[in-house]
Amino acid sequence: MFDAAARHLNFRLAADELNLSQGAVAQQVRRLEADLGHKLFFRQARGLSLTDAGRRYHQPVRQALELIEQATSTLAPSEHRITLSVPPSFAAKWLVPRLPDFEATHPDIELRILAEENLSDFKRDGIDLAIRLGTRPRDPELQTKLLSPMDLVAVARPDVALTLGQKPKIEMLALSVLIQDGHHYWDRLLRDAGLTATRRVLQFNQTALAMDAAVNGQGLALVPRIFLDGQPLQQIWQAPVIGDAGFYVVWSAENRQSPSRQLVVDWLLSQVIAYD
Repeated sequence: MFDAAARHLNFRLAADELNLSQGAVAQQVRRLEADLGHKLFFRQARGLSLTDAGRRYHQPVRQALELIEQATSTLAPSEHRITLSVPPSFAAKWLVPRLPDFEATHPDIELRILAEENLSDFKRDGIDLAIRLGTRPRDPELQTKLLSPMDLVAVARPDVALTLGQKPKIEMLALSVLIQDGHHYWDRLLRDAGLTATRRVLQFNQTALAMDAAVNGQGLALVPRIFLDGQPLQQIWQAPVIGDAGFYVVWSAENRQSPSRQLVVDWLLSQVIAYD
């Protein structure tokens, strides 16, 4: 439980991964802190952060769990088991709602999801595929496919959107309460436009949490458009394109050819086409 909480920096997302209640995860972490005699997390209103002790503890714990996972994979290899590493918000808002379709389309493939922000070491961590947000990776040891461009849109709950009128400009948005995630896109866009926020800016470390705040009517969030499918949010403004930034499917060029991996890549790409 500590490992999941440390990777997500959020008890709710950790609970979702472990199929437990948020309270159960928080209670187990508190018990661990009591046993160790050290506080592992700073608990903040909009997420968690690791203390120095938590960071020191998490690194060997993560390495130990990875060794166990690798040993298990070695003893029980499977051509039909694919490990996919994705950012937590991508998992929560895009991937998880689509998994029933994957299971129906490819019932013979066991798809294992690791929700983590940092790009994994494919060989060391036993990762078959990763999805990462950023510019196209230039590493010659990596193969990549563009899943979706970084199509940022400002969104709000419909009743909040009504107060802004039709097609508001960024100058009007700057007068509203803004909700920002760890990428700080609002800061960048306002700076490029020569503007500053005139009201408070709510800060979250995860895009999924920023979207949840927007659903609650707390302000305007700036999020990737592909996260909006099925969300009770209204698009109110389209941000300028940011170079070749986007969500990329990434895998190691050293890995041997895998039909199952290719089927997962094809399925991911098909889901974006279906959404568009």
